[in-house]
Amino acid sequence: MDSNILNIEVQEFINNNLNTDVANLLLKGIPFKNIDAKAIIEQIEAKKKCEKKLPTWFNTKDIHYPNKLNIEQTSSESTAKYKSDLVSGNSLIDLTGGFGVDAYYFSKQIKEIIHCETNSGLSDIAQHNFETLRVSNIKCLKENGIEVLKRLDRPFDWIYIDPSRRDDSKNKVFLLSDCTPNVKTFQHLFLKYAKHILIKTSPLLDIKAVLSDLYCVKALHVIAINNDVKELLWILERDFHDDFKITTVNIIKSKLQIFEFYYKSEQEVQAHYKLPKDYIYEPNASVLKTGAFNSISDSLNISKLHKHSHLYTYEKLVDFPGRRFKLLKLVPFGKKALAKEGITKANVTTRNFPLSVRDIRKKLNIKDGGSVYLFFTTNLNEEKIVLICSKIT
Repeated sequence: MDSNILNIEVQEFINNNLNTDVANLLLKGIPFKNIDAKAIIEQIEAKKKCEKKLPTWFNTKDIHYPNKLNIEQTSSESTAKYKSDLVSGNSLIDLTGGFGVDAYYFSKQIKEIIHCETNSGLSDIAQHNFETLRVSNIKCLKENGIEVLKRLDRPFDWIYIDPSRRDDSKNKVFLLSDCTPNVKTFQHLFLKYAKHILIKTSPLLDIKAVLSDLYCVKALHVIAINNDVKELLWILERDFHDDFKITTVNIIKSKLQIFEFYYKSEQEVQAHYKLPKDYIYEPNASVLKTGAFNSISDSLNISKLHKHSHLYTYEKLVDFPGRRFKLLKLVPFGKKALAKEGITKANVTTRNFPLSVRDIRKKLNIKDGGSVYLFFTTNLNEEKIVLICSKIT
């Protein structure tokens, strides 16, 4: 960590050039001889990425930033805050501390936080920023979290781990056992020192595959922001062996769309099926990730259009973890039938349909946008249909 970055003149330069093209800045030259120009560019790029993702850091003076890759990989404030509401107690050790966003929010719920980070520069940055943010209950250690756990040899209320999802060549990996550290290998050790383990994994990981690697799973939280799944949060509890709860969360402008169900129950309950009624419901991305298709139908008493369509319908308007639409008209799929409707601009979605959105737009000459929503799908009679809808806000 270069403390010269925090000089008043340097900070003013960074703030004044957040929206300046960095290539032009390098061409013009950085007016500070005692600091590497690339380090200042790195600060500009990283801080800019924090404007919406990490507003607390962005709006606080004298924050030191790591490279932009660290910012891309760190939790957003909204997901970090959600995680912090899952934990409680006196002590938590973060085995893979990174930039420290999660540790910062954990510190609001738990008295003692230990932040472990093998990258000494990143550890120094996190320590400086905690002090700048006036957080006094986080201790930063420049060590491997696994080794710290063994060395301290003491119990914690929680262990938190966000294993690296890149290999030695910085390529992404897609199996839990390929992440670093290997949670599958060390979970015995984790459960020895803490009753509760919170593990953050990539949304790309297959839920069933992760379940084959973990045991004592008590809960899974699937977190999306604006319908884009960002994190899978696994809670392990020592000696827990019952059916576990899955919570799907979609964060939209500080509001939460939440749907909960039990993993085994999804296999036991049956979905209802009907032809399209007055309202159409489209599950959000976190629900789709979990495959809670039977549970939603059973819990909300709404019907699916087809086993593989993943669209729902009901005669009445109900609360729903996703988008809701008023069905204006149903037409059979075909160029002539749609031509009669005179629709030249619409939002197009396909569910269980042989053509892609791109093919449909080209075939039917429909431009993107407008207030009309078209769902190209298949009903329970295996008929290809188009649902002409308006969105309910």
